[in-house]
Amino acid sequence: MQTQTKTDTFSTINPSNGTTLETYSYMTDDVVELIIQQSHQAFLKWRLTSFEERAEIIKSIGNELQNYKSELAELMTDEMGKLLSQSNQEVDLCEAICNYCAEHAAETLKNEERQLSNGGKGIITYAPIGIIYGIQPWNYPSYQVIRYAIANLMAGNSVLLKHAGNVTGTAKLLESIFKAAGLPDGLFSVLVINHDQSDAIIKHKLIRGVTLTGSPSAGKVIGKKAGEQLKKTVLELGSNDAYLILHDADIEEAVEKSVKGRIYNNGETCIAAKRFIAVASVYEEFKQAFVKAMSELNLGNPKNEDTDLGPMAREDLRDKLHDQVTESVKNGATILCGGTPLEGEGYYYPATVLKDVKPGQPAYDDELFGPVASLIMAKDDDDAMRIANDSRFGLGGGIFSKDIQRATKLAETYFDTGMIFINSFGLAEPSMPFGGVKDSGYGREHGGFGMKEFVNVKSIMISED
Repeated sequence: MQTQTKTDTFSTINPSNGTTLETYSYMTDDVVELIIQQSHQAFLKWRLTSFEERAEIIKSIGNELQNYKSELAELMTDEMGKLLSQSNQEVDLCEAICNYCAEHAAETLKNEERQLSNGGKGIITYAPIGIIYGIQPWNYPSYQVIRYAIANLMAGNSVLLKHAGNVTGTAKLLESIFKAAGLPDGLFSVLVINHDQSDAIIKHKLIRGVTLTGSPSAGKVIGKKAGEQLKKTVLELGSNDAYLILHDADIEEAVEKSVKGRIYNNGETCIAAKRFIAVASVYEEFKQAFVKAMSELNLGNPKNEDTDLGPMAREDLRDKLHDQVTESVKNGATILCGGTPLEGEGYYYPATVLKDVKPGQPAYDDELFGPVASLIMAKDDDDAMRIANDSRFGLGGGIFSKDIQRATKLAETYFDTGMIFINSFGLAEPSMPFGGVKDSGYGREHGGFGMKEFVNVKSIMISED
């Protein structure tokens, strides 16, 4: 019986036209082992540097990101299809993260003193632990990397990256940018590897933590593999974020922000607005305006300035999205606009709105990772919140209401998610924690929280007897 061998190479594809961009070879196990050893040796030196020394280099990385902005943005758009304007915005966000971490690490990770019960002195320190292994997705090819890498470098750790195969070029360019910025060799390394090699890295004795951004199914697999090795994980997974349009919402504002929230990054965002729950008193008004706005979006080349929505990142992802739409319609949903993949070159899917969305449909139960919106009518504000929380996910969500105080109270008390936007749609804010609950994962990034995820919280107790 002939055994099937795995290919040693793979190619990146431009989703706007289906052409091959580049072909890459997987690293050998020997090369991977060498990189791990170099990463550990680099960590042993880096952990002894001061926050001031680290901050200088991290700020330099932010500067180099701007120096490479045009090249990096073009490459991200070529590899995964996001609008070129949004690729440029992503680079700006990456620089902001570098600056925030550089400016706040010393305060976030400073020693704390406590009074001991016997009159002695206690000191709490936040010590780096070693190599942090990141498995990252394709939808924000630079931001996803910067988000975990910069925080951990500022904490004194070293970083390994396994990026999604279809954005390998971006991963390699980031590695060059880090080096150009003066980051010592070995502290940030890209691994071009397959899943079996990745599993072996999780088991490696020098790997001290694992962070994944991906689907809930991937989170369960990686969480289990890391847990079996007693290694801490941070998992940022998918979601089906609900945005509530309450009885006193500014409908024009709600429509504008809801459209942006659904189609930003071609709708391929974990924290995108996905379910739109409008109360009965404003449902028809919101529906008509929302469907009109979604149906008028310009679908096309992501590098054209007049394009509102680019292609999906891969053909298989577009096929999966369409299958979810088709299954939802079979189970009672109605298409108000869109719903048919574009023929011809590229992986284009139009902005789509579904109504009559209910449990038992992918549009209600699952994450639709593309420009498809689920429109749901609630009886009143309380019913809207009930529907919002009727999900196995818990990453983000939103509330549209003119009563800011009440909306804030609803968010604080009842919304079962990690992030809530009031009268807005947002992606990430360097000063605020990012992460979710339930099937959306655990752990937090940004706002200083990410710098404390992979450190050793040491208790030093000094007797004064």
